[in-house]
Amino acid sequence: MTEKAQDMKDLLDPVIKIAYEAGSKIMEIYERDFSVEEKSDNTPLTEADMAAHYTIEQGLSRLTPDFPILSEESKPTSFEERSSWSRYWLVDPLDGTREFIKRNGEFTVNIALIENNEAVMGFVYAPVVGALYYAAKGLGAYKREGLEEPAEIEVRKKCPEKVVIAGSRSHASEEFLEFIEKLPSYEIISMGSALKSCLVAEGVADIYARLGPTSEWDTAAAQCIVEEAGGQITRTDMSRLEYNTKESLLNPHFFVFGDDSIDWSQYL
Repeated sequence: MTEKAQDMKDLLDPVIKIAYEAGSKIMEIYERDFSVEEKSDNTPLTEADMAAHYTIEQGLSRLTPDFPILSEESKPTSFEERSSWSRYWLVDPLDGTREFIKRNGEFTVNIALIENNEAVMGFVYAPVVGALYYAAKGLGAYKREGLEEPAEIEVRKKCPEKVVIAGSRSHASEEFLEFIEKLPSYEIISMGSALKSCLVAEGVADIYARLGPTSEWDTAAAQCIVEEAGGQITRTDMSRLEYNTKESLLNPHFFVFGDDSIDWSQYL
């Protein structure tokens, strides 16, 4: 194992612990009444988002004091400053706030390590179902359920005739509906948050097509997991999704898939 791979392996358990701690803070609030605010971009914000944010920020700052942290709930950082970062943590403390508010359990804690514009570590923890997905570059992708031993996961490399689509629980766009209508045969699993990408990573779904707005912290952790499981996250022109390359933190539309023999852009 290279020194770099060993360094990442040494980070796995401490970051998993931080993700679990953030999940625990979220669950304390999930199980009681909580207030909901609206951010300037009209997206909801709860005290659980902020509790998870502070838990992760404090934990990562202690673990890797030299790595900057960019969280959905951080104060905005200019691209001029960000563009000088060769390595940083990219965090969505509570991905799927709408699902949290609906209390359907389909929300996650997302933590990614970005290095030279790519996600090299990823952690997606769903505290209600007790599932943790994680990966590090060159070390494989894993799923841990409850207290069980982690199991290595991989994408389904060959699509069945009936394509299994991971669909958004709260964000089905016109473009998405047009896309699926062009597929020969399909079924949809509706799911919230980064769990859609994780369904592809573990071979339960074949594709997640996101033809609507997302931000870089929504996808980074899952991208490392999907790629280490043998899949891809690409823009709709089939080029790889990258991070920290522009002023805006909004992602282009993208595909998450396992079967790379199919040009998914043909169904747009």
